[in-house]
Amino acid sequence: MLSTLIKTILGISLLSVLLPAQEPPGKKIPSVTLSPPPLASVTRGKPNTVELQFHVSSGFHVNSNKPSAEYLIPTVLKLDAPTDIVLGRITYPEGEQMSFAFAPDEKLSVYSGEFDLAVMVRPLASVLPGNYEFHGQLKYQACDNAACYPPKQLPVRFVVKVVKAPPAPKKNPAQSPHIHN
Repeated sequence: MLSTLIKTILGISLLSVLLPAQEPPGKKIPSVTLSPPPLASVTRGKPNTVELQFHVSSGFHVNSNKPSAEYLIPTVLKLDAPTDIVLGRITYPEGEQMSFAFAPDEKLSVYSGEFDLAVMVRPLASVLPGNYEFHGQLKYQACDNAACYPPKQLPVRFVVKVVKAPPAPKKNPAQSPHIHN
């Protein structure tokens, strides 16, 4: 009898740990996802742009990279570049100016739906051609029309294919305008 009771208590305890917290039915969870980026070919020794497309779940928004108030948490992409590939500027879109029920007189700079980030990468001229993987996170805080949720980090991963620069065009040697017999 005692061992059955202990097994039951352990079983319930294990289930409560293993099962994720369930949201009330009908309640949406805010999320941001990265659309699978295509393999980008980048030329070694030259700056190249890689486009990353993110999607904010319906009914939610995230603060832009330059929120309109100091207390708001900006959306920021942090990346680790492979050795011998220089990570340049990350270009963020301008946010959409919107007002919400919790602050009807204040316009907030936000992203909703789809938004793209442009990442500048420059492989050194000595980098061997091949595929190189970037890792990082998109830090954001999602909100709906009534409240904001705790900040989150979305893992970001994409691959670039480093290729050789095309050969420089060859110039014909100068020729004499005179005809020699």
